[in-house]
Amino acid sequence: MGVPISIRLDDDVRDELEAQARERGVGLAPLLRDIATAAARQARRERIRQASGEVAGRVVQSEAAQAFYKDWGTPAGEAG
Repeated sequence: MGVPISIRLDDDVRDELEAQARERGVGLAPLLRDIATAAARQARRERIRQASGEVAGRVVQSEAAQAFYKDWGTPAGEAG
């Protein structure tokens, strides 16, 4: 179950968000939850991409790492 939080919004920001919520046929809280969830997922994906890039950079610089990944995931009977 989620944890409730409290935030303060400027009047103009709240008005805009309430208008967006009405357009979607939802309340303000579900809209904010959707926005926050999407932002958190995007941030997580970006961290994963960055970490993957760092791993790739290290593999490029290491012959041992390249050898490890060369046949990684290929069944022994199918290795070329």
